[in-house]
Amino acid sequence: MDKKKLYTVLKAVFWCVIGAFFGSTIYTCWDYHARPGLYALTSAPWYTSIVMYGILTAIAAAVLLAAMYMVKKKLK
Repeated sequence: MDKKKLYTVLKAVFWCVIGAFFGSTIYTCWDYHARPGLYALTSAPWYTSIVMYGILTAIAAAVLLAAMYMVKKKLK
């Protein structure tokens, strides 16, 4: 695969991961405000899933940024 195409694919995947996190966060906030009684039944706070997805997103984004940096460095 061409380095430029690989960089473009990595960039697209990076923004897809970020977009999926924001979409999931917006849905969780909406669902909490729509049905707060459902979240009152659990022992964990309602935003626990947002925090977990945030940590996983940060790890995935860091790996993708490192890969993008290495590909960009080899392009020069």
